[in-house]
Amino acid sequence: MRDAALNEDQQDYLLKTARQSIRQHLKTGAAPEVEVQDPRLNEKRGVFVTLKKDRQLRGCIGYPWPHKTLLKAVIESAAAAATQDYRFQTISLEELPAIHIEISVLSRPWKIEDVSEIEVGKHGIIVSKGPNKGLLLPQVPVEWDWDRETYLRHVCLKAGLEENDWKKGVRIEVFTAQVFSE
Repeated sequence: MRDAALNEDQQDYLLKTARQSIRQHLKTGAAPEVEVQDPRLNEKRGVFVTLKKDRQLRGCIGYPWPHKTLLKAVIESAAAAATQDYRFQTISLEELPAIHIEISVLSRPWKIEDVSEIEVGKHGIIVSKGPNKGLLLPQVPVEWDWDRETYLRHVCLKAGLEENDWKKGVRIEVFTAQVFSE
């Protein structure tokens, strides 16, 4: 990963804050007011928060580019994953104890010229063509036991493209992620 890894205390703090953010958002619609002096948590970083229930995806939203501080991005992404992922119904307060939280802190994406540069399990992928854009985190192909071509087909489909458009001049960017969970 191009950026330094977070230590265990920083990871634990972000996981607790993500859960607090979801709980407070579900109760009041507001984000928690949290400030931290840790410079690593105040760096601008890309991040995704993934929610699972019984090992099944229940929500996943984030920021691929570092537009917000890591702490703010986690707070916003956690609440959004619980309430705004169009693929799922909003998580209820009653269901929250059964939700497992995973955070992926991203490196800055970079453009590649050849798909052979993609390492399954190491690189996340962003595919874009015109207004269409799709992203898959590096852990996704490992969870589904995909090879590189299957991974590329799925990220194209997620972008709303034809599954083999990765062979036809799309822009491909990759990134790495530090992934940790409860």
